[in-house]
Amino acid sequence: MGLKLYGMRQATCTQRVLTTLAEKGVDYEFILVDLMAGEQKSPSHLEKQPFGKVPVLDDDGFLVYESRAICKYLARKYADKGTKLIPAEGDVKGYGLFEQACSIEQAYFDAETFGLWFENFIKPGRGWGATSPELVQKHLQTLDNNLAVYDQILSKQKYLAGDEFTLADLYHLPHGTQALKYGFQDLLGKYPHVNKWWEGLQARDSWKGVVAAAA
Repeated sequence: MGLKLYGMRQATCTQRVLTTLAEKGVDYEFILVDLMAGEQKSPSHLEKQPFGKVPVLDDDGFLVYESRAICKYLARKYADKGTKLIPAEGDVKGYGLFEQACSIEQAYFDAETFGLWFENFIKPGRGWGATSPELVQKHLQTLDNNLAVYDQILSKQKYLAGDEFTLADLYHLPHGTQALKYGFQDLLGKYPHVNKWWEGLQARDSWKGVVAAAA
């Protein structure tokens, strides 16, 4: 049967997994779950993902959901293919630094970049209310403070977990890209090491292919 990925190419969490698959060069079948039509809440999809979200990976009947978990699963299963993405099994210190970097992305980047996108685009676009300038400013200030620390880290190493590109870096791409036009791009100009790192991430062929497929 092989791999099946259920999701929507325009959905940021699906894009996280699609980028990982591209980095690994693994074949898969893509099955559209139309979020605009509410297909993620259908009984058949809820059997695969009880929270009614995307993406879901089906590996010959073995189901995994949550995008970051799927990415780690793929990186471990296909460790000998494509880009490494995760420390070698047995590299305990490397794995500790990798998990630390993954936690940094979720704790100090994702909430703020998603928040900027949500307040400026998703909330008004879906009729959930007007953009809150106070919340936008809060997200921008917090992100600014956090990027200052990112810049310190990236002044000493090429990537967030060390000198090799990993999933911890890749995870930033979907929501960071959506936040660019809502203040993130302006903040990048303040932090040269972050800017260089970010430009390198966006230039990867895997990400460019995912963006093109979502257009």
